[in-house]
This record gives sequence, C-alpha cells and structure tokens, in this order.
Amino acid sequence: MNERTPEPGPHTPSRAGLKVLAPLALAQFICSFAGSNMNVMINDISEDLDTTVQGVQIVITIFLLVMAALMIPGGKLTDILGRKRCFLTGLTVYGIGAVLSAVSPGLGVLILGYSVLQGVGTALLIPPVYILTTLLFTSLDSRARAFGTVMAAGGVGAAAGPLIGGLVTAAISWRAAFVLQALVIALIIILSRSLDDPLPPDAKRHFDVRGAVLSAAGLVLIVAGILAADDNLWLMAALLAAGALVLAAFVHWVRAEERAGREPLLSTGLFRNRTSNLGLITQNVQWLLLMGTSFTVAAFLQTVRGYDAVETGVIFTAATLGLLVTSLAAARLAARWSQRSLIMAGFVLTITGIGVLIALVSSSAGPWAFAPGLLLIGLGLGMMLTPSVNVVQSAFPEARQGEISGLSRGVSNLGSSFGTAIAGTILVAGLSQGAYAAAMGFLAAIGLVGLVTATRLPSTLPPPAATTGPAPTRRGGNTEERAKGDADRRPGPRPDPPRPSSR
Repeated sequence: MNERTPEPGPHTPSRAGLKVLAPLALAQFICSFAGSNMNVMINDISEDLDTTVQGVQIVITIFLLVMAALMIPGGKLTDILGRKRCFLTGLTVYGIGAVLSAVSPGLGVLILGYSVLQGVGTALLIPPVYILTTLLFTSLDSRARAFGTVMAAGGVGAAAGPLIGGLVTAAISWRAAFVLQALVIALIIILSRSLDDPLPPDAKRHFDVRGAVLSAAGLVLIVAGILAADDNLWLMAALLAAGALVLAAFVHWVRAEERAGREPLLSTGLFRNRTSNLGLITQNVQWLLLMGTSFTVAAFLQTVRGYDAVETGVIFTAATLGLLVTSLAAARLAARWSQRSLIMAGFVLTITGIGVLIALVSSSAGPWAFAPGLLLIGLGLGMMLTPSVNVVQSAFPEARQGEISGLSRGVSNLGSSFGTAIAGTILVAGLSQGAYAAAMGFLAAIGLVGLVTATRLPSTLPPPAATTGPAPTRRGGNTEERAKGDADRRPGPRPDPPRPSSR
C-alpha cells in the first residue's frame, strides 16, 4: 500500500503539498488551454492547411466531443488501471497528439492529433486529477484549498488561452502552440514522479464496454447532425434520429445491467435527484455559452473584421479579466449569497453581456466595441461556474462523489461541444454581420433557458458533502451498501465529517 503524500496545513501549503498540486493543477491548465486557444488560430490554420473556417470548427468540435464522450469511461478506468498510471497514460497520449498536430500536413492529421489523441488523453488524465486531489488531501480545509488551486488553473487556461495562443501564433506560428503544449506535458510527467496513488488498482472491477461504446456513438451522431445543419437538412435529421436511437439503446442497456446486479457505465440513480439534475443543466448551458461565444466572436473577428491572432487574443482579455475577478471572489460571494442567487445573477450578467456585444458591434467598427460585452460575459460566467458545481456535488454523499463528478465533467464538456457546433454552424452558414448577430442571439436564448432553470433550484441547499471531489469507492454492483462498505475500507486517514458551511 502506498503512503499518502503529506498534505498542506489549513492555512499555508507545505512544500510536499505544492509538489503534489503542481502537476495536477498544471495538467488542468493545459487541457483547458487546448480547448480555447484554437479559436484564435482559425485563419492561420485554414490558410496553412488549405481548408475552411468550417473545417477548423469541425476539428475543435470533435476534440470537445471526444472529451465529453470519454470522460465517464475514463473515470471508470482509473480504478482498474490505477489513478497515477491512468494519469501518466493520458499525459503520454496527449503529448503524442500535440507533436502530431504540430507537424500535421493536412486537416486529417490535425484531427487525428488534436481532436482524437489530445481528446482521448484529456479524458484519461482529468479524472485522476480530481480523484488524486480528493484522496491526497484528506481534511476539509486542505481539500477545499487544493480544489480551488486546480479549478483556478483550469479557469486561467480557458480564459487566457486565446491571448497566449495568439501571441505564440503571431510570434512564431500556430504549430508552435502545439510544441508549447508538448513541452508542458513533458514537464508535468517529470513533476508527477512525486505523486503517490493511495489506493491499489482493481483489475477485477467490471468495465461496461458496451455502455461506453453506445454512449459515445450516440453523442457523436447527435453533434454530427448539428454540424450537418448548414449542408443538408435531411442528413441532419437522419443523424439526430440515429443518435437519439443509440442513446435510447444505451439507457435500455444500463437498466438491464442494473437489474442483473452488474455495475453499468452510469447509474440511473444519479438522475433521480431533482436538485442535481437542475444543476447539471445549468452547467451544460454555462459551458455552451462560454465556448459558443469564444468560437463565434473569434471567427467573426478574424474572418469578417480581418484581425490577426494577437489582436483577437487581446480583445478577449476583457472576458479573461471578468472571469478571473468573479472566480477569485467566489468564496466571498458564496458567504453572502445563496448558490441559486449567484447562478441566477451570473446568467443575468452573461445575457446582458451578449446583448451589449450585439448592440455595440453593430454600431461600431472599432475593436474596443467588443470589450464591455465580453467583460460582462466573463463576470457572469465566473460568478456561476463554481456554484453550479457545488450544487451538483453537494446533492450526493461521499460514496457517489466519483460517479457524479465524472458525469458532471462529461455534461460540461458536452455543453462545450454543443456551443461550438451550434453557434459555429449558424455563423459559418454566412460569415457576415447578420450571421454573427444570429449566432449570438441564439446563445442569449439558450442563456434564458439556463436562467429559468436556475430559478427552479431550491433557495436553501444542504451543506456540501465531506468529499468535494471524486473518490473511487465503488467496486461493482449498484447498491449504496456496497459503495459505503468500500468507503469504510479505504486506507489512510478518514476525511472530516460534513459540517455546516457558511456557503
């Protein structure tokens, strides 16, 4: 049995704690960076690889979709392969994909390297980030601070991705951005030598292969149907219908596995909690708005206004600053306002920002017309991302945290895929001022759906569960008793019991 790495104290992180957090936070940063920096390289990639804006949109959408489809299976594999081994495997696959993308001669190789390999690598390495953080930081205070560091790294990567990617692209080339990712991955692998896996792998644990295939295939068909909307409406309808049928087959299979006493890919019990279901919807909409706005505005700036990658990245700094301000103030905001109030306020700010963005851009040709709207969007998204996660996580006990965390991240990544696919499809149907306004107007309408959903959340939520992140406690079957028994047998110090929270 591996010994747990010493964790930070309640106030100041220890050197050992920083050694543990460094590779985990850096891994979350680079994966978030990869999902957003591509948006400022649209023109450079399309010209270099002799493709179109729609071609680059497909590359980005497939990357996000691969993550969404494989995040839950990736979480299941951590218990079979071991957390550290799965983490290192994901890093290796991701690094190979980055190198392949950097030397890609055409769109097909870029899809293989970026969309497939980096997407698979992300799905393998992200679940261990959250599981290891949970297991290695056992007290409530240290775990909260550790997750805060990891989430902050992810927020910085997503928000600053356009600026960093734009600077690298302008100074060298878009290929250098992938070389940068490969170098960071190599650094993370070196830093990961200090990581210990507190739990041994369980090679005998059941893995639902058929469920993984059915869920991934259904999601791929759905997003492919959305992408086909501007080319062939009949093909779109056929793909959407096929996707719905495959997902229905997945649900039927999951129920059959549960009746047989085997562990399915995803338990239907996770969807019987009304508060969690509402929280998952708000998460999906938030990431749809974030990635949909990022792609639409970046594509419009480069293809219609003619800005280069650096200018596009600088304009996006307004959204980056807004997201960072409210994200860093999340703890103070939560001490004064309920989770529902923060989510509702976040949607109001974001929708208002979209309206300001449409109005100012239509009346002004200057680049700074984008700043006020993007700032409001960043402030709104930063205000509600963390509360939505808290709503979902606190709805389940410790024994279910690993499963609900995998579902939560899968739903968020699916929202990112839908945002890029739907808004991008509307935009590329006619790259013009009108298409831009239509795409942003659609995003505002989706934001209203999120706002209405947020109003249905309970005004008072139960205190967060003792485990704020995933913990691989289930070893087969579907019963709470079995999950609880595994939690009781977990080695090492026990987490602090739940306690009332000012949040």
